[in-house]
Amino acid sequence: MSRSETRPIQDAELEKDRARYGLLAVVISNVAIAMVAIVGVWRLNGDKGVIVGVVTAAFTAVSSMTTAYLGIKAVSNTAKSIALGDPSARQRTQAAPPAQRTP
Repeated sequence: MSRSETRPIQDAELEKDRARYGLLAVVISNVAIAMVAIVGVWRLNGDKGVIVGVVTAAFTAVSSMTTAYLGIKAVSNTAKSIALGDPSARQRTQAAPPAQRTP
């Protein structure tokens, strides 16, 4: 195998590793946020006003982290497809022109 033939294989492995460890980081972060929220709620002994705030903040953090990861991954995949010359990816990313309004 020549060096140029192993390059795509190495790139694919690198992308798999990035995706795997990125997802692992998001899952570990989400579990840590959930654990802190659970401990916080447990330590508050039923103060409903503060519990709602803690649970809301935890939910916001988990959903933001997960959405950010998935959004970045989707954009990265689309950009890679376009860079490699996949015409179907280019057509998906082009937005339709805005509709003309008549008075």
